[in-house]
Amino acid sequence: MRATITEVPAMSVNEAVASLPALRLKRNEDRRLQAGHLWVFSNEVDTAQTPLGAFQAGQLVRVLAHNDRALGLAYVNPQSLICARLLESWKIPDVAWFAARLRRALGLRERLYAAPYYRLVYGEADGLPGLVIDRFGGTCVVQIGTAGMERFKDQIRQALAQELRVDALLFKNDGGARELEGLPAYVEEAVGSVAELGIVVEDGLEFEVPLREGQKTGWFFDQSANRRALSKYIRPGARVLDVFSYVGAWGLGAARAGAGEVLCVDSSARALELAQQNGKRNGHAIHARKGDAFDVLADLSREGAKFDVLVIDPPAFAKRKKDLPKAQAAYKRLNQLALQLLADDGILVSCSCSYHMSAEALQDAIGKAARTAGKHVQLLEQGGQAPDHPVHPAIAETRYLKAYYCRVNAPLA
Repeated sequence: MRATITEVPAMSVNEAVASLPALRLKRNEDRRLQAGHLWVFSNEVDTAQTPLGAFQAGQLVRVLAHNDRALGLAYVNPQSLICARLLESWKIPDVAWFAARLRRALGLRERLYAAPYYRLVYGEADGLPGLVIDRFGGTCVVQIGTAGMERFKDQIRQALAQELRVDALLFKNDGGARELEGLPAYVEEAVGSVAELGIVVEDGLEFEVPLREGQKTGWFFDQSANRRALSKYIRPGARVLDVFSYVGAWGLGAARAGAGEVLCVDSSARALELAQQNGKRNGHAIHARKGDAFDVLADLSREGAKFDVLVIDPPAFAKRKKDLPKAQAAYKRLNQLALQLLADDGILVSCSCSYHMSAEALQDAIGKAARTAGKHVQLLEQGGQAPDHPVHPAIAETRYLKAYYCRVNAPLA
């Protein structure tokens, strides 16, 4: 018998679910869930009838509306603002439950990608809230961000071994979301031996990426479609500046498209070392400059440097809603510095991965930066996250990545 999160040898599935404790919502707080959203916030719970303190982090519960209408099976965390996440199923998860969802997720990715380098699972959008899995050939890197998914760690491991027959599996559970859930940070091999550097293949380019010590899972698959879109803006011999470059994905893509000079800027010496190694690996020269992006951009401006294409792909400046005012100012300043470095008829690619920074807000920041920098800017196209990061139609939070492609000129007299 396969292991399950709750042992129910003497009960049917329906009886087992019925025996779970209830989490009751206040009046009218079920409307968002009825529309398909999967999150319950702590201020929506009727704590007089079902006090959150009575639950354990990660415990399975039945979510009920104020009138006892059953809304779904969820796991709960009384320590988190998002105190419960629905599972889109009334079956208690076991290995088979996870395997079915992995097969469905895999079906999409194999339709989209010829080689096994992609985000295999994207949380709520794949029916697995709190779980992210990135695939690097025979290696999978798993990130668990919630107490509920942490309880299913062994089932996740078994399902991956069953469905993908992975050579190596790394739990890279060191993200900031875990702290909000009251979970410890750790990095752990679960299957095989995971090399310090993994390989990613994107559009014919090979990259070495730091799986254990790198950012997120080691790579940013979400930008792959946007990096591909950049190639049509690269003229032969173009001077390209890749800011917040990490291991050089944008810059190396530009070099392959015909750029004559590529400069990568990052605060990490190790990331820049890998960017240059990745350049050599693919037969292109990549230059590097270490430092804070704002400082380096200002220094390049004072030096009179000019570029034909400039990419700014910063980390999330607004991780929480209350960070938004400072983030908006930072995006404006960053775009202003970038605009000052672009030659006439240059291309700016301006990105934001902050969910709280809307596409309209980023466009506004670019517009304000253009006025301050005295530049004429045309928005040419807008990109988002790659299709291996599908958007749940009822969960706006699953859409987070924005990329604007802008043409930049000095105003005409």
